Amino acid sequence: MCGRTVCSLGADNLRRACAYRDSRGRRRQPEWINGDKHRPSYNRGPQSCGPVLLSRRHFEKGADSSERVLATMRWGLVPSWFKKDDPSKMPFNTSNCRSDTMLKKSSYKGPLLKGKRCVVLADGFYEWQQLDGGKQPYFIYFPQETNETGDEEWKGWRLLTMAGIFDCWEPPAGGDVLYTYTIITVDASKDVSFIHHRMPAILDGEEAIRKWLDFAEVPTQEAVKLIQPTENIVFHPVSTIVNSVRNDTPECLVPIELGGKKVKATASSKGMLGWLKSSQEGSPKKEENELPRWTSQFIHSPSPKKTSAGLLQQWLGKEGEPAAKKRKA
Repeated sequence: MCGRTVCSLGADNLRRACAYRDSRGRRRQPEWINGDKHRPSYNRGPQSCGPVLLSRRHFEKGADSSERVLATMRWGLVPSWFKKDDPSKMPFNTSNCRSDTMLKKSSYKGPLLKGKRCVVLADGFYEWQQLDGGKQPYFIYFPQETNETGDEEWKGWRLLTMAGIFDCWEPPAGGDVLYTYTIITVDASKDVSFIHHRMPAILDGEEAIRKWLDFAEVPTQEAVKLIQPTENIVFHPVSTIVNSVRNDTPECLVPIELGGKKVKATASSKGMLGWLKSSQEGSPKKEENELPRWTSQFIHSPSPKKTSAGLLQQWLGKEGEPAAKKRKA
């Protein structure tokens, strides 16, 4: 399943990270529909708002369906047919949608058949392993790419791109339209099944993202073939401070040593936290030209798995710190 996500990028850097090639091969950055509502978060739970990618044609009927826009939507799908005046009165949880029932349950089947497909964006997500003494949280994300070209441009964090379904709900008595989404889940891949038996449906690569978003060119029955588990992920254990959504700080991401009583507050981990804090947009002390320059994950080649641990160690600033790892079979 997917119960918490992280998206630490501000609105402008999200546009840069989501740059893509349009149908004519031109490099584009998706425009924001409501970027003023976006707020970075290190511990986002259902019912909060998060960033999604979708086709511009959902907002402009004559637009090219391959053209993309960014929008902030509320997590937890409210179907258009819901009749009560308060969406919080939904009688069931719609933050996740099982892939094996998404074409059976009316909450998801209707919008899915209408092409209301989106990509939910995140640095990664948290999942909890059930243990005898409680639950151990992990942070799960794409393998990351180190910059080996020697230039000054840092390629940035590769965002996790999760398949989602969205819908539009209008209050029966009138008012603003509410856009909401759900994250599709599948059986967990072998490497993470020891943590939980379900995981988000992750779209790995530009071609998968293009097909999922372009509802006018790719019909539903073809698009749903993309909904599969992926092995192309890494993870590391994190502190139980993430158990509460009230804890929304960079400390949530810091790798820990399993068996330790608390998170080590080393100089290197503090350096990582300092970088994470300084990378947030919205800080009055940060000018736009001082922010890291981001090269789109949708244009460069997929990053190899083996580089992720090194990048985390680079962030931590010290060799030997606990790094991202995969469970051995």
